[in-house]
Amino acid sequence: MPKLVRLYIKNVLFGFALSGVFVFALLYTNVANLWHLISTSDMGWIAVVMLVFFNGVVFAGVQFAISVMRMETDDDEPRGGKRVPVATTIPARVKAVAEAPRRRQH
Repeated sequence: MPKLVRLYIKNVLFGFALSGVFVFALLYTNVANLWHLISTSDMGWIAVVMLVFFNGVVFAGVQFAISVMRMETDDDEPRGGKRVPVATTIPARVKAVAEAPRRRQH
């Protein structure tokens, strides 16, 4: 399996685990009376599944983005052009034509 796919799967699993902890903390602390709403509804389990899934998608994406951005490469040697300055102080003649403003007739 390619290293990038393995990295992605690992971060997705970690993101969904983090999502489960986050939803548990939300329900345990009863934020916005969420535990009461879920526990008294016969369809509350769907809300829990949706919270875990959608937070898992977000957390997995963030985990993967962080891990990719933390990948570093040593780039000590200079690359690109020779950084020769471009002469930009050479004057150029520009013809400017302006018409005289017309007077309004009363």
